[in-house]
Amino acid sequence: MRAGRLNRSPFCLMLCLLAGLLLAGCSGSKSGSDGSYSGATYTVKRGDTLYRISRLTGTSVKDLARLNGISPPYTIEVGQRLKVNGASGSSKKTSSKSTRTAKVTPSSAVPTSSWPPVGQRCWRWPASGKVVLPYSTKDGGNKGIDIAGQRGQPVYAAGAGKVVYVGNQLRGYGNLVMIKHSEDYITAYAHNDKLMVNNGQSVKIGQQIATMGNSDADGVRLHFQIRYRATAIDPLRYLPPQGSKPKC
Repeated sequence: MRAGRLNRSPFCLMLCLLAGLLLAGCSGSKSGSDGSYSGATYTVKRGDTLYRISRLTGTSVKDLARLNGISPPYTIEVGQRLKVNGASGSSKKTSSKSTRTAKVTPSSAVPTSSWPPVGQRCWRWPASGKVVLPYSTKDGGNKGIDIAGQRGQPVYAAGAGKVVYVGNQLRGYGNLVMIKHSEDYITAYAHNDKLMVNNGQSVKIGQQIATMGNSDADGVRLHFQIRYRATAIDPLRYLPPQGSKPKC
Protein backbone atom coordinates (compact mmCIF):
# COMPACT_ATOMS: atom_id res chain seq x y z
CA MET A 1 0.00 0.00 0.00
CA ARG A 2 1.35 3.38 -0.86
CA ALA A 3 1.21 6.21 1.63
CA GLY A 4 -1.17 9.10 1.07
CA ARG A 5 -4.70 10.10 1.82
CA LEU A 6 -7.30 7.49 1.01
CA ASN A 7 -9.60 9.59 -1.14
CA ARG A 8 -10.02 7.41 -4.20
CA SER A 9 -13.13 5.59 -5.37
CA PRO A 10 -14.28 2.71 -3.14
CA PHE A 11 -13.17 0.16 -5.74
CA CYS A 12 -9.66 1.60 -6.09
CA LEU A 13 -9.50 2.01 -2.34
CA MET A 14 -10.31 -1.65 -1.84
CA LEU A 15 -7.60 -2.74 -4.30
CA CYS A 16 -4.99 -0.55 -2.62
CA LEU A 17 -5.97 -1.83 0.80
CA LEU A 18 -5.88 -5.45 -0.26
CA ALA A 19 -2.44 -5.02 -1.78
CA GLY A 20 -1.21 -3.27 1.35
CA LEU A 21 -2.54 -5.94 3.65
CA LEU A 22 -1.00 -8.66 1.49
CA LEU A 23 2.44 -7.03 1.81
CA ALA A 24 1.95 -6.43 5.53
CA GLY A 25 1.39 -10.14 6.17
CA CYS A 26 -0.73 -11.89 8.75
CA SER A 27 0.98 -14.47 10.94
CA GLY A 28 -2.19 -16.36 11.83
CA SER A 29 -2.71 -17.71 8.32
CA LYS A 30 -2.68 -21.38 7.43
CA SER A 31 -2.44 -23.18 4.14
CA GLY A 32 -1.96 -26.86 4.78
CA SER A 33 1.35 -28.75 4.77
CA ASP A 34 4.66 -26.92 4.34
CA GLY A 35 6.32 -26.57 0.96
CA SER A 36 9.55 -28.44 0.20
CA TYR A 37 12.43 -26.87 2.15
CA SER A 38 15.98 -28.19 1.71
CA GLY A 39 17.75 -25.60 3.85
CA ALA A 40 19.11 -23.72 0.83
CA THR A 41 15.98 -23.56 -1.32
CA TYR A 42 12.24 -23.54 -0.73
CA THR A 43 9.66 -24.80 -3.24
CA VAL A 44 6.51 -22.68 -3.21
CA LYS A 45 3.22 -24.45 -2.58
CA ARG A 46 -0.37 -23.31 -2.88
CA GLY A 47 -1.27 -20.70 -0.27
CA ASP A 48 2.30 -19.49 0.36
CA THR A 49 3.27 -15.83 0.72
CA LEU A 50 6.75 -14.37 1.13
CA TYR A 51 5.90 -13.58 4.75
CA ARG A 52 4.92 -17.19 5.52
CA ILE A 53 8.05 -18.50 3.79
CA SER A 54 10.08 -15.98 5.80
CA ARG A 55 8.67 -17.41 9.03
CA LEU A 56 9.36 -21.01 7.93
CA THR A 57 12.92 -20.49 6.69
CA GLY A 58 14.25 -17.73 8.93
CA THR A 59 14.99 -15.56 5.89
CA SER A 60 13.62 -12.00 6.01
CA VAL A 61 11.09 -10.91 3.39
CA LYS A 62 13.62 -8.31 2.20
CA ASP A 63 16.31 -10.97 1.72
CA LEU A 64 13.90 -13.35 -0.03
CA ALA A 65 13.00 -10.62 -2.52
CA ARG A 66 16.67 -9.67 -3.04
CA LEU A 67 17.97 -13.24 -3.40
CA ASN A 68 15.30 -14.17 -5.93
CA GLY A 69 14.92 -10.91 -7.86
CA ILE A 70 11.30 -10.49 -6.80
CA SER A 71 9.82 -7.00 -7.09
CA PRO A 72 6.59 -5.56 -5.63
CA PRO A 73 3.86 -6.77 -5.47
CA TYR A 74 6.00 -9.86 -4.63
CA THR A 75 4.10 -12.37 -6.75
CA ILE A 76 5.26 -15.99 -6.43
CA GLU A 77 4.18 -19.12 -8.32
CA VAL A 78 3.33 -22.62 -7.11
CA GLY A 79 6.36 -24.83 -7.75
CA GLN A 80 8.78 -21.90 -7.91
CA ARG A 81 12.12 -22.62 -6.18
CA LEU A 82 13.30 -19.77 -3.96
CA LYS A 83 16.78 -19.25 -2.60
CA VAL A 84 16.87 -18.85 1.19
CA ASN A 85 19.67 -18.08 3.61
CA GLY A 86 20.11 -21.74 4.62
CA ALA A 87 18.82 -21.30 8.15
CA SER A 88 18.68 -24.51 10.18
CA GLY A 89 15.58 -25.84 11.88
CA SER A 90 16.74 -24.37 15.20
CA SER A 91 17.17 -20.91 13.71
CA LYS A 92 13.70 -21.15 12.20
CA LYS A 93 12.27 -21.71 15.66
CA THR A 94 14.25 -18.80 17.04
CA SER A 95 12.93 -16.57 14.25
CA SER A 96 9.32 -17.46 15.03
CA LYS A 97 9.84 -16.90 18.73
CA SER A 98 11.47 -13.52 18.23
CA THR A 99 8.56 -12.43 16.03
CA ARG A 100 6.02 -13.43 18.66
CA THR A 101 7.80 -11.43 21.34
CA ALA A 102 8.58 -8.37 19.19
CA LYS A 103 8.50 -5.11 21.11
CA VAL A 104 5.52 -2.88 20.48
CA THR A 105 7.34 0.19 19.16
CA PRO A 106 6.96 2.39 16.10
CA SER A 107 8.74 1.31 12.93
CA SER A 108 12.02 3.07 12.22
CA ALA A 109 10.75 3.64 8.69
CA VAL A 110 7.72 5.51 10.03
CA PRO A 111 8.82 8.02 12.71
CA THR A 112 6.64 8.35 15.79
CA SER A 113 6.25 12.02 14.95
CA SER A 114 4.25 11.07 11.86
CA TRP A 115 1.79 8.96 13.86
CA PRO A 116 -1.38 10.65 15.09
CA PRO A 117 -1.49 11.73 18.75
CA VAL A 118 -3.18 9.40 21.21
CA GLY A 119 -6.73 10.58 21.85
CA GLN A 120 -7.22 12.15 18.43
CA ARG A 121 -10.00 9.66 17.72
CA CYS A 122 -12.25 7.55 19.89
CA TRP A 123 -11.53 3.82 19.64
CA ARG A 124 -12.91 0.79 21.45
CA TRP A 125 -11.66 -2.78 21.57
CA PRO A 126 -13.02 -4.81 18.63
CA ALA A 127 -13.18 -7.96 20.74
CA SER A 128 -12.32 -9.18 24.21
CA GLY A 129 -9.51 -11.66 24.70
CA LYS A 130 -5.78 -12.05 25.12
CA VAL A 131 -3.46 -10.39 22.63
CA VAL A 132 -1.50 -13.40 21.38
CA LEU A 133 0.51 -11.53 18.75
CA PRO A 134 1.36 -7.82 19.06
CA TYR A 135 2.20 -5.25 16.42
CA SER A 136 5.70 -5.87 15.06
CA THR A 137 8.27 -3.58 13.49
CA LYS A 138 10.13 -6.44 11.81
CA ASP A 139 10.35 -6.88 8.05
CA GLY A 140 7.12 -8.63 7.10
CA GLY A 141 6.01 -8.58 10.73
CA ASN A 142 2.49 -8.40 12.11
CA LYS A 143 1.03 -4.98 11.25
CA GLY A 144 -1.78 -5.21 13.75
CA ILE A 145 -2.68 -7.27 16.81
CA ASP A 146 -4.13 -10.78 17.04
CA ILE A 147 -6.75 -11.31 19.76
CA ALA A 148 -7.60 -14.90 20.78
CA GLY A 149 -11.19 -15.80 21.58
CA GLN A 150 -14.02 -18.26 21.13
CA ARG A 151 -15.79 -19.16 17.90
CA GLY A 152 -18.94 -17.07 17.55
CA GLN A 153 -17.69 -14.37 19.92
CA PRO A 154 -18.84 -10.87 18.83
CA VAL A 155 -16.52 -8.64 16.82
CA TYR A 156 -17.31 -4.93 17.09
CA ALA A 157 -16.53 -1.85 15.03
CA ALA A 158 -13.66 -0.06 16.77
CA GLY A 159 -15.07 3.26 15.61
CA ALA A 160 -17.95 4.75 13.66
CA GLY A 161 -17.56 4.73 9.90
CA LYS A 162 -18.51 3.19 6.56
CA VAL A 163 -17.81 -0.39 5.48
CA VAL A 164 -15.59 -0.33 2.38
CA TYR A 165 -14.85 -4.04 2.03
CA VAL A 166 -16.54 -7.32 3.00
CA GLY A 167 -15.25 -10.58 1.56
CA ASN A 168 -12.64 -13.33 1.53
CA GLN A 169 -10.70 -12.67 -1.68
CA LEU A 170 -7.47 -11.85 0.14
CA ARG A 171 -5.62 -15.11 0.78
CA GLY A 172 -4.44 -15.47 4.36
CA TYR A 173 -7.05 -13.16 5.92
CA GLY A 174 -10.19 -15.26 5.60
CA ASN A 175 -13.47 -13.42 6.05
CA LEU A 176 -12.38 -9.80 6.17
CA VAL A 177 -14.14 -6.50 6.99
CA MET A 178 -12.66 -3.03 6.42
CA ILE A 179 -14.17 0.17 7.76
CA LYS A 180 -13.26 3.69 6.65
CA HIS A 181 -13.57 6.18 9.51
CA SER A 182 -12.35 9.32 7.74
CA GLU A 183 -9.99 10.28 4.94
CA ASP A 184 -7.15 9.34 7.30
CA TYR A 185 -8.29 6.21 9.15
CA ILE A 186 -9.28 2.68 8.17
CA THR A 187 -9.60 -0.41 10.37
CA ALA A 188 -9.42 -4.05 9.27
CA TYR A 189 -10.88 -7.17 10.95
CA ALA A 190 -9.68 -10.57 9.67
CA HIS A 191 -10.29 -14.32 10.21
CA ASN A 192 -13.99 -13.86 11.03
CA ASP A 193 -16.57 -16.63 10.96
CA LYS A 194 -19.86 -14.89 10.15
CA LEU A 195 -19.92 -11.44 8.53
CA MET A 196 -22.80 -9.23 9.62
CA VAL A 197 -22.37 -6.07 7.53
CA ASN A 198 -22.43 -5.16 3.84
CA ASN A 199 -20.32 -2.96 1.60
CA GLY A 200 -21.33 0.68 1.86
CA GLN A 201 -23.10 0.22 5.19
CA SER A 202 -22.63 2.86 7.89
CA VAL A 203 -21.79 1.48 11.32
CA LYS A 204 -21.63 2.94 14.81
CA ILE A 205 -18.80 2.50 17.28
CA GLY A 206 -19.38 -0.72 19.18
CA GLN A 207 -21.79 -2.15 16.59
CA GLN A 208 -21.36 -5.87 15.99
CA ILE A 209 -19.94 -6.47 12.51
CA ALA A 210 -18.96 -10.16 12.64
CA THR A 211 -18.36 -13.19 14.81
CA MET A 212 -14.89 -14.47 15.60
CA GLY A 213 -13.62 -17.49 13.73
CA ASN A 214 -10.53 -19.10 12.25
CA SER A 215 -10.95 -18.53 8.52
CA ASP A 216 -7.40 -18.76 7.10
CA ALA A 217 -5.94 -18.97 10.62
CA ASP A 218 -4.46 -21.70 12.79
CA GLY A 219 -6.88 -20.97 15.64
CA VAL A 220 -9.85 -18.81 16.55
CA ARG A 221 -8.63 -15.21 16.62
CA LEU A 222 -9.24 -11.71 15.35
CA HIS A 223 -6.49 -9.95 13.42
CA PHE A 224 -7.10 -6.21 13.88
CA GLN A 225 -5.38 -3.28 12.18
CA ILE A 226 -5.60 0.51 12.43
CA ARG A 227 -4.25 2.29 9.34
CA TYR A 228 -3.48 6.02 9.39
CA ARG A 229 -2.97 7.58 5.96
CA ALA A 230 -2.28 4.08 4.60
CA THR A 231 0.32 3.25 7.29
CA ALA A 232 -0.40 0.46 9.76
CA ILE A 233 0.09 1.83 13.28
CA ASP A 234 0.18 0.02 16.61
CA PRO A 235 -3.41 -0.42 17.85
CA LEU A 236 -2.26 -0.87 21.46
CA ARG A 237 -1.10 2.76 21.52
CA TYR A 238 -4.61 3.98 20.74
CA LEU A 239 -7.04 1.53 22.32
CA PRO A 240 -8.19 2.17 25.91
CA PRO A 241 -7.16 -0.27 28.66
CA GLN A 242 -8.73 -3.62 27.86
CA GLY A 243 -12.06 -4.09 29.61
CA SER A 244 -12.69 -0.36 29.99
CA LYS A 245 -14.91 1.90 27.91
CA PRO A 246 -13.38 4.63 25.75
CA LYS A 247 -13.41 8.04 27.44
CA CYS A 248 -14.88 10.00 24.57
